Amino acid sequence: MNIVCIGGGPAGLYFSLLMKKQNPAHRITVIERNRPYDTFGWGVVFSDQTLGNLASADEPTARAILQAFNHWDAIEIHFKGETVRSGGHGFCGIGRKRLLNILQARCEELGVQLVFETEVQDDQAIARQYGADLVIASDGLNSRIRTRYAASYQPEIEQRHCRFIWLGTRKKFEAFTFAFRQTPYGWFQAHIYQYDGDTSTFIVETPEHVWRAAGLDAMSQEEGIAFCEALFAEELDGHGLLSNSPHLRGSAQWITFPRIVCRQWVHHQDGVPVVLMGDAAHTAHYSIGSGTKLALEDAIELARCFGLHADTEAALAAYQQLRAIEVLKIQSAARNSMEWFENVERYSAMEAPQFAYSMLTRSQRISHENLRLRDPQYVADYERWLARRAAEQTGVVFPQEPLPEVAMPPMLTPFRLRGVLLKNRIAVSPMAQYSAVDGVAGDYHLMHLGARAMGGAGLVFAEMTCVSADARITPACPGMYSEAHTQAWRRIVDFVHANSDAKIALQLGHAGAKGSTRPMWDGIDLPLKEDNWPLISASEQQYLAGVSQVARAATESDLARIEQDFVRATLAAAVAGFDWLELHCAHGYLLSSFISPLTNRRTDEYGGSLENRCRYPLRVLRAMRAAWPQDKPMSVRISAHDWVEGGITPDDAVDIARLFKQAGADLIDCSSGQVSKLEQPVYGRMFQAPFADRVRNEAGIASMAVGSIFEADHANSIIAAGRADLCAVGRPHLANPAWTLTEMARIGYSGAGSAWPKQYRPGQQQLERNLQRERQLAAASTGLTPQQVAARLLEG
Repeated sequence: MNIVCIGGGPAGLYFSLLMKKQNPAHRITVIERNRPYDTFGWGVVFSDQTLGNLASADEPTARAILQAFNHWDAIEIHFKGETVRSGGHGFCGIGRKRLLNILQARCEELGVQLVFETEVQDDQAIARQYGADLVIASDGLNSRIRTRYAASYQPEIEQRHCRFIWLGTRKKFEAFTFAFRQTPYGWFQAHIYQYDGDTSTFIVETPEHVWRAAGLDAMSQEEGIAFCEALFAEELDGHGLLSNSPHLRGSAQWITFPRIVCRQWVHHQDGVPVVLMGDAAHTAHYSIGSGTKLALEDAIELARCFGLHADTEAALAAYQQLRAIEVLKIQSAARNSMEWFENVERYSAMEAPQFAYSMLTRSQRISHENLRLRDPQYVADYERWLARRAAEQTGVVFPQEPLPEVAMPPMLTPFRLRGVLLKNRIAVSPMAQYSAVDGVAGDYHLMHLGARAMGGAGLVFAEMTCVSADARITPACPGMYSEAHTQAWRRIVDFVHANSDAKIALQLGHAGAKGSTRPMWDGIDLPLKEDNWPLISASEQQYLAGVSQVARAATESDLARIEQDFVRATLAAAVAGFDWLELHCAHGYLLSSFISPLTNRRTDEYGGSLENRCRYPLRVLRAMRAAWPQDKPMSVRISAHDWVEGGITPDDAVDIARLFKQAGADLIDCSSGQVSKLEQPVYGRMFQAPFADRVRNEAGIASMAVGSIFEADHANSIIAAGRADLCAVGRPHLANPAWTLTEMARIGYSGAGSAWPKQYRPGQQQLERNLQRERQLAAASTGLTPQQVAARLLEG
């Protein structure tokens, strides 16, 4: 093949040498606009895993890179005068210029032609000049080729919210260092790492509004650098900051990061494929150090695909299919990391240990157990710190004083809200079971909720319970609108309290336009075949177009009646003995239909602005709060994202949470979606945890995370990082009622020997319960007392 690479960065050079190595008969030319030793930027970072990939692809290159690398293992976070250090991270730094020189030398050794100081204005002319069978567009972030063929590549380019400047210093740092400084204008942060024997990269970053408030937009380059030197004088320790971009004037050296995603990576021009690679195809935020990694791994994969497929089109199709998935994973992690740094203010109220943990796990690629694998001492120390804070905040009384330094998994630390103390942070999500008869919760619910209460969770939610017969989703949904309902629920609540230390919560709701439907297994959201009841909503709507009943808009008399229904159900919940009450304002049900602009088109006081759309749900909450015991908490479930253009966004969710907080809510249960069938949610592990994070740390109210939390590692990471106060686990609890106990066993924690009171040692507590039950069963069959059975068991 005749191959032309336009752009002599890491992607183009590495692909060229790999293809030449694969088949020396290839004629390969790399065209670069700069001189051989020109480069911009300072050092680049690789993980140990990336080095392994390079060694497998071309051992001589990897060996040369390894010999030039500066390796470090630790990360240090400087925050509020404290330093937190964590080891085991395995990073390597190398100067960008040195990396390019190594790749250039290897290309020349293998016979790749390198053409420097040539600006490619027309890729088609270059392709004709060299008789190219394949053109690699590795022309970087501002790719001219990507722009020219944008109709084919379909790029999405999003300029992000921070300004940053890429500098260097002669100060050597033994750890990858993140330093945070609060100023009168807002927060600044520095990303610092050493990449050779005497130089470190020093990136200073701050949100755009902070950058402007500090006057940096009006400063010269020299003044801006002096500002950064003064701000981070403690880290620099007398050393100065260096710039390698003297050609940039004023504040031009401060740039924003463009997040780039391309739907297609291949364009065909006159029969010649033009293939994007590296930053031309995608970007990943520098805070996870993966831009150069992605570029090199693009090169490895495309060369591998050409080695496996004789047909060029098959090779290119495989390349895009495989790399698009891997890039999406990295970009997802990079976005999480980028957004964390854009919103340092959100986490600034945290103490240094939790702030540092939040930063270390910001991408959600590094979890609690992954951190433990990297640095077990750091995690053990942090668990002890977190457990002590939990004990202090909840008022747990220990058998001995002073308070012992005890460690436990974060998800098992206690949590207090008003007068209710939960033994741990795991909740069983409210999950519709479609098993009630005339609204009465029966033996099925006793078994279902009782088993999960005995399975180790701290809080068990009953499914959405409807405040009137016409508020039900299906005829098989439970209610709280008659004395029979109250007594049925009391039986279940009493069982939970008698047989476990779990607390039990009732979620009250009204189905609105999503009511009068069949149970899920008979056709989700489909209307009943007969005996439908009339539906109401915030505005007239049909949930399933052409299928569902048309719900009429609620009148003021409807709203007054429904408000009283909620109050009556609240009073009944108190009589039944529930510990906790939740108001369902999510998923397109009646109260949710007021909040979302997709379903609320009212022109009265309940429509229009977000405040107006929340007016009726807030009115209901206030009435319920007045009727509910003051020592018991109330939570509100919201849809924090409608996943539809023009619907509720995570920004709105923070404002909604603030409004409910002012109205008396104690916690926000952060779900999303199910408001419109046009939704396009982005699923993944813990995909709704960022909503709980924002609500907790911006609105200043306790939050509960829910959605694709299916192992202890997820819950421990969320709780430890302060992203939520509780984790609601749904489907895993359907499969295993004792999910909490099972996960504790899986991570090797029983609580045995701990200094915590017995109820906070769930494994030991459950063991004692099981032994007691066995003794009772043995006594019933032998005629002995349980005490006699116990004595004989001890005797063997």
